[in-house]
Amino acid sequence: MPQTKRTLSGVLGGLLGLVGLSAVAGVLVTAAVTPAIAVAGVTGSQALTIFDNLPNSLTPGAPMEPTEFYGTGADGQPFQMAKFFDQNRVPVTFEQVSPLLYDAILSSEDKNFYEHGGVNLGATVKAVVENLRGTSSRGASTITQQFVKNVLIQECEKDASRHEAGSDEEYDERLRACFTDATNATGADGIERKLQEMRYAVQIEKDYSKNDILLGYLNIANFGGQVYGIEAAANYYYGVSAKDLTLGQAAVLAGVVQNPNTFRIDQTTGSNSAEDGFAATTTRRNYVLGRMLTDGKITQAQHDEAVAAPIEPNIQPTEQGCTAANGNAYFCQYVKSEILSNEAFGADARERSELLRRGGLKVYTSLDMRVQGPADEAIRARVPEAMDGIRLGSAGVSIEAGTGRILSIVQNTRFSESAADEGIPGVSAQVFAADRKHGGGAGFGPGSTYKLFTLLEWLEKGNSVNDVLDGRERNFGKFPQCGGTYTQRDVIGNFGQGRGSVNTVRRFTSSSLNTGYLAMAQKLDLCDINKMAKRLGVHWGDGGDVTTYGLAGEVLKDSEKDGVRTDANDPFPTVLGSKSIPPIQMAGAYATVANKGIFCEPRVIDKIVAQDGKELEVPKTSCTQVISPEVAATAAYALRGVMEGGTGAGANPNDGVQVIGKTGTAEKEHTMLVESSTKVTTAVWVGNISGDQDLKRYSWKGTRLNDIRYPLARDLQRAANAAYGGDRFPEPDRGLTRTVPKELPNVVGKSVEEATQIIDAAGFTVQVGDPIDSEVGAGLVAEQTPGPGRVASGTTVTLRPSTGNSPAAQATVPNVTGAKFNQAKPALEGAGFGVSGEGCKNGSTVTGQDPAADTAAPAGTVVTLTCAGDG
Repeated sequence: MPQTKRTLSGVLGGLLGLVGLSAVAGVLVTAAVTPAIAVAGVTGSQALTIFDNLPNSLTPGAPMEPTEFYGTGADGQPFQMAKFFDQNRVPVTFEQVSPLLYDAILSSEDKNFYEHGGVNLGATVKAVVENLRGTSSRGASTITQQFVKNVLIQECEKDASRHEAGSDEEYDERLRACFTDATNATGADGIERKLQEMRYAVQIEKDYSKNDILLGYLNIANFGGQVYGIEAAANYYYGVSAKDLTLGQAAVLAGVVQNPNTFRIDQTTGSNSAEDGFAATTTRRNYVLGRMLTDGKITQAQHDEAVAAPIEPNIQPTEQGCTAANGNAYFCQYVKSEILSNEAFGADARERSELLRRGGLKVYTSLDMRVQGPADEAIRARVPEAMDGIRLGSAGVSIEAGTGRILSIVQNTRFSESAADEGIPGVSAQVFAADRKHGGGAGFGPGSTYKLFTLLEWLEKGNSVNDVLDGRERNFGKFPQCGGTYTQRDVIGNFGQGRGSVNTVRRFTSSSLNTGYLAMAQKLDLCDINKMAKRLGVHWGDGGDVTTYGLAGEVLKDSEKDGVRTDANDPFPTVLGSKSIPPIQMAGAYATVANKGIFCEPRVIDKIVAQDGKELEVPKTSCTQVISPEVAATAAYALRGVMEGGTGAGANPNDGVQVIGKTGTAEKEHTMLVESSTKVTTAVWVGNISGDQDLKRYSWKGTRLNDIRYPLARDLQRAANAAYGGDRFPEPDRGLTRTVPKELPNVVGKSVEEATQIIDAAGFTVQVGDPIDSEVGAGLVAEQTPGPGRVASGTTVTLRPSTGNSPAAQATVPNVTGAKFNQAKPALEGAGFGVSGEGCKNGSTVTGQDPAADTAAPAGTVVTLTCAGDG
C-alpha cells in the first residue's frame, strides 16, 4: 500500500535538494560519474557547470485530455454524446485507483519511492556508466523521474502541432522526436538529459506530495497507442475502472507502462499478440508479480494463481468523433463545426483544432433527446438512406423559439467522415440542415416558405392581411426594386397551374398563391423584402448576404445599383424563394414570429467546463427585437390559416397546441415545411442532394417524395409539443387586419380609357379583360368585376369591353363552395362551365369560386376554384 510518511533518509535527501542541490548533488554526481563522462568527452568541471546551469524549476501543466460533448437525455440527465482526442485520457483521483495497481507499480518500478527524495543516486550513476559502456540500456529512474520525463514529453507533444505538421506522417515524426529527446541516454547529451531529469525531480519532490506525484505519473503515462492514464488503460484493455482491477490485471498494466508499445495487449497477430499468448507481456507480468511477492505485497498463493492465469484482455475501443454519436451524429458535427470556426475557441484554425482534441473541455449542448429521439426515429422511418435514380436527402431541425437553442438535428443519411465511404449513396458527413460554416453546404431552395418575408414587409408597411388584391395569373410587368424598377417579362404561374383569384392576403397565404404574393410585392420594394429576411437571420448556405448575393453556383450578371446586386432581388428569388437557404436559417426566421418579433441567433452550446473545473464563457449570441410584436402577431394570424385548412394542414399535429407554418416547393427538386408553436419551431427539407429529379416521380412506402414533408414535420413538431407545450398565439393587430371598403363607381357603358381614369381616381387599379358579347356598343365597357358599390381597398377592377355582338345565353353559376373538388367539378361542367382548380385534388375542399355562386355568366365560362390542399 502507498505510504503517506517518509523515512529519515528520505527527508534527508529532500533537505539536500533544498539546501545544497548544486553543490552537494553536483559533487556526488561528478565524483561518481567522472570515469563515465570522460568517455563521453566531458570533464569534471564541465559536469559541475552543466549541472549548476540547468533549469531547476518545472511546473507540470495539465496533460492533454479529450474534449467531451454532452446532450440531455429524455430523463433530463446529461449523457456523453462524443469525445475527441489525440490522447485518450480519463483523469482519476487517488482513491479511484486500485491499491493492487499502486503496489504493482511500486514493486516493479520504484520500491523505495516513499523513502527517497526523488532521485536514486547510486542506481542512476550505475545506469549512466553502463549505458555509456553499452552494457545496459536501463534508465534507473525513480517514479518521480519518470513523472518528470512524461511531463517533458507531454509539453513537447503539445508543441508538436498536428495542424502545422501538414501530414499525419510528419506529425508522427514530431511525436517520435519528443520521445527520443526525453529518453536519450547516450553520450554527453544523455548525461545532460539525466542530470536535468534529476534536478527537476528533486524540485518536484519539494512542491508535491508523494501521493500526488504517484497519481500524476499514472494519469499522464502512456499505456500504448492513444491510451493514456491508468483509467483509460483499464477501460480499454479490460472494460473496467481502475479501482476494480484484479491482481493479474494490475500486474499486466504495471508491466505495460514500462514499455507501452512492446507490452500492449490489443494486438491479434505478430510478436507479443493473442496468437502467442502475449508471451512478452506474460514474462513482464510475472516479473511484476514476483517483485510484489518479494516485497510482501501478495501471498504465495495469490502469486501462483495470478501467474498460472492466461492474459485475457477485454478490448473496449473508445471511438472518437461524431461517428460515435450514432443518431446524434449530425447534431454533434454542428457543435464540432461551431468550435472549429468560432474565434471564441482560438485565434486560428490550429488553436481551435488543438483545443478540441487536447483541451479537456466538457461541452454541454442544447441537444434534447425528448425531441431528438423521436425526430431521428421519424426520419429513419419516413425517408430512405438512398434510392435508385435520385440522390435523395432529408433533414429536420427544431429550435426553441425564445432562446435560439437548437434542440435537434436529424438527417436521413448515415454519418461517416471516412474516405473509404466517400461517394457511397446514403452516406454523408455534411449537415444538410446547416450552413457551410457549421458543416453544411450551399443550402436548398426554401420555395414558398420564403413568402414569410413578403408578408412581414407588407404588414410593416401598414397594410392589412384583409386587403384584397388581384392575384390572377398575368404578366405583372414592373416591380419596385432597390429604388429603381424591375420589369418581369414572363408569366409566373401557380402550383398546380391554377390561374389565381382576386382575394385577401390572408387567403393568398393559406393557399400559397404565387400570383397573389407577386401582387403584394408590386406594392413593395423587392430589396426591402430581402432586407427583412436578413433581419431575421437568413443568409445563403455559403454565408452570402441575401440582399446582395446572386443565385448560388451561377455566373452572375453584371447588375448592380448603388453596390447592391439586383439579381438577388428579382421577383422569383425574392418572393418565391429560389435561393439556397439552410433549414436552420428558415427555422430561426419563423421562430422570430413565434417569439413576438424577437430574433434569437441559433446556438448549440449551453455551458462549457474547462479542464480545471471552472466554467468558461460560451460563445456570445443575442436575442433582438427585429419586428414589432404587432407585426409578428398578425403574421402568425395569417400563418395559422396555412396549418388550419390551408396548404400545411397535413403537418398539423392536432394535439391541442396551436401552430403556425408555411409550405414551400422549389420547382420540382426541393420541398420544405416550417411550422411552430409559441415554444418550438421545426423545419424539414426533403429534396435532391444534387441533381434535379422530379420528386413527384418517386415514392417511398406509398408516399410521393414531395409529400413526405407533411408527416415528417408533423412527427417532429408533435415531439416538440409533447416536451415544451405551447400557448395560443397573440391576437392580431386590429389595424393590420382592417377591411377598408371604398365606393367603386359604375363605369359600364363608358370607354375603356375613361373608365380607367375614373377607377384610378377612386383608388383602385384596372385590368382590361377579354371582350365579351353585349348590347353595349362595341369598344365600350360591357362588364366590370367587381360591380359598383362598397368594395375592399386594393381591389383590382377588371373591365371587359363589348364586341358589339348580341350576348350568348347566360347561365347561373352553381354554388360549389364547401363541396369536395371531385364533386364540384362535374357539377360545374354539367351546368355548361369550364373548371380551373388551383392544385385542387379529388379530396380537397373547395374554399372559393370565381365567378361567384348564383351569378349569371355565359355558357363556357371557366370557373376558378381554390381548395385547401398543397402549396
